[in-house]
Amino acid sequence: MTPVSLPIETVVATPTESFTDAKAAVDRLCSLYAEATKFLTQKFTTTLANGPEGRRIRAFYPEIRITTTSFAGIDSRLSFGHVAEPGVYATTVTRPDLFRHYLEQQIGLLIENHGVGVEIGYSDTPIPVHFAVPSDVEVPQMGSASFPLRDIFDVPDLDTTNDDIVNGVDVTKDGEAHPLSPFTAQRVDYSLARLAHYTATAPEHFQNHVLFTNYQFYFSEFEAYARKMLADPDSGYTSFVSTGNHEITTADAEIPMVEKQPQMPTYHLKRKNGSGITLVNIGVGPSNAKTATDHIAVLRPHAWLMVGHCAGLRNSQSLGDFVLAHSYLREDHVLDDDLPIWVPIPPLAEIQVALENAVADVTELSGFELKRIMRTGTVATIDNRNWELRETSGPVQRLSQSRAVALDMESATIAANGFRFRVPYGTLLCVSDKPLHGELKLPGMASDFYKTQVARHLLIGIRAMESLRDMPLERLHSRKLRSFDETAFL
Repeated sequence: MTPVSLPIETVVATPTESFTDAKAAVDRLCSLYAEATKFLTQKFTTTLANGPEGRRIRAFYPEIRITTTSFAGIDSRLSFGHVAEPGVYATTVTRPDLFRHYLEQQIGLLIENHGVGVEIGYSDTPIPVHFAVPSDVEVPQMGSASFPLRDIFDVPDLDTTNDDIVNGVDVTKDGEAHPLSPFTAQRVDYSLARLAHYTATAPEHFQNHVLFTNYQFYFSEFEAYARKMLADPDSGYTSFVSTGNHEITTADAEIPMVEKQPQMPTYHLKRKNGSGITLVNIGVGPSNAKTATDHIAVLRPHAWLMVGHCAGLRNSQSLGDFVLAHSYLREDHVLDDDLPIWVPIPPLAEIQVALENAVADVTELSGFELKRIMRTGTVATIDNRNWELRETSGPVQRLSQSRAVALDMESATIAANGFRFRVPYGTLLCVSDKPLHGELKLPGMASDFYKTQVARHLLIGIRAMESLRDMPLERLHSRKLRSFDETAFL
C-alpha cells in the first residue's frame, strides 16, 4: 500500500524476455536484480544526505514465469522440476548470484520437462530498501531519519513475507500465477538477514548439508576435522569458515578469537557448489531449533541432521549410547500452528540407512553387535528442560506408551520443520544422562566410554552427510515429502 500520493520513480522499464537456456536465464535474473538494487542504494544514500525530492522511490524483484498448456505426461518418478497441470506459474527472485547453481538446476528441469521457455522480467513486488542496500549501509529505524522512511521507500510487507506456500494454505486468486517456488523473494530476504544476525556468518558460506547440535564441544572436533581435510589435497574441501566470516584455506592457518559469540555459532567446511558441511550450535530448546531451521530452509539444503545430546529413558542404555530416531513424540508445541500435531513425521529411509552405516563405520561394529551401543526408536521432544521437577507420573506414562527411548528439546522440531519445508531430515543422539534411573546430568559423571562416544558422534554425522552427498538428488529429495499440489522448485 502506498502511504502517500507521490509520483513514483523507478528503474527504466525493461521488457520481459523468454529463455530456453537456464544459464542465460539466470544471467538475466542477476542483471535485473543488480540494476534494481543499485538504483535503490543510490537513491537511498542520496535521500539520506539531501532529503526527499517529492517522489517515491521503488524498484521491483525480478521474476521467473512459465506458461504450460498441456497435460503431457511427466516422469512420475521425479518429485520436482515440473508443474502439475497447465497454467501460469511464477516466483519472485532475490540474490540470484547466491542461488545461481540452484536456479540453473531448477529452471533447466522446467525447460527440459515441459519443452517451453521461461520468461524473465521484473515482477510487481517491490524490494524493501532494507533488503536492497549493502550490509555496510545502515538503514535508520523508524523515526530516527529526518523523514518518514516508508513515505519514500518500500519496507518489508508481511503480505509477501510468510509461509503460506510451504504450509499448504496458499490460495491463488483468479488471474494470479500459481507459485513456482516454496518461498517468495521477500521471505527469502527476511531469512538471509536473520541468518547473518544469529550465526555471524554470511549466507554465502552455508553448505547444502547441515548438522545441528546442542553441544559446543563439537566445534573443536569439527575444526580439527576441517584442518585434516584441508591438509589433504584429494578431500575436495576448499576452505573452512568460522564465526565472523573468517575463512582459511590451509590446515595450519590461524583462526582469531571473536570478542562476542553470536546466539548460534556456526562453522562451514566448504566444497564446490555448496556440497560441503555446515555445523550450527542451536543451543537448548525448541524455539531455537525452529528459528534456525525456519531461516536455513530458504537456502534449500539437501539434508539436515540433529547430532545432539539426550536423556536415555531405558535402563538398558548407558551414557554415550546412540539413539537413531525413527519417530517423534512432539511435545515441543512451537510448530503446532504451522504443522498440526496429528501430522505424522515419517522416517526417511535414505537418511536412516546413511546414519546407521556411519555408526557402523566409525565404531567398527555391525549387525547384532551394533545394538550394544545404539537403539532405534521414538524420540520425545519437550519444551520444559526441568520436567523432572514437576509431577512425573503423567509424562512418564506418555513416554512409556509412545515407546520412547530418548528425550530432548530439539530433535522433533528439526524433523518436523524438515518435513514442513521438504528438507530431508534425521536424528542421531548421544545419551548424556538417565534421569529416570538416577543418573542426572552432573559434573564428573561422564565415563571414559561416554567421552569416547562424544568424540565419535560428530564424525558419524559427517560420514553420514558425505554418503548423502554422493546420492542422486532425485533419490534424496523423494516424493515422500511432497504434497498434492507442489511447487516445481525444490
